[in-house]
Amino acid sequence: MRASRIIGLCVIAGAWAGAMGAVVPAQTTGPRNPPLVIQSVEGRDLFEFYCATCHGRDGRGGGPVVPALKTAPPDLTLIARRHGGAFPRAWVEAFVAHAGAPATPAHGSKEMPVWGPVFRGLDPSDARTAIRIANVVQYVESLQVK
Repeated sequence: MRASRIIGLCVIAGAWAGAMGAVVPAQTTGPRNPPLVIQSVEGRDLFEFYCATCHGRDGRGGGPVVPALKTAPPDLTLIARRHGGAFPRAWVEAFVAHAGAPATPAHGSKEMPVWGPVFRGLDPSDARTAIRIANVVQYVESLQVK
């Protein structure tokens, strides 16, 4: 995926997240880019801001940017089912942090992922970074079909 397309999708994602009630600063003069990091550390807020544009608010893969994607995003509610019935928390955390999980073309490479630089750019010594990742993973776990 070319960088301009990724940036465009991120802008669309940020605009959509703002429309869904995510924390986005008030606009002053001229156009502004959406923030890369939201203040909330709540799993649902993080999911809606970073993930729902592709995976949908319900995690089933029907987000508003799907028509612009070459590969449909997977249904995140089936992660546990695809892993023998157990939610692979460590694997999902590594995937979110882009720290060793298998590459996914839709998310881009380690060098140019869609949201990876945001999570990698957070200070790893800041406890809120670990909390953000743990909370979004816990939220994804809560979406699993029973």
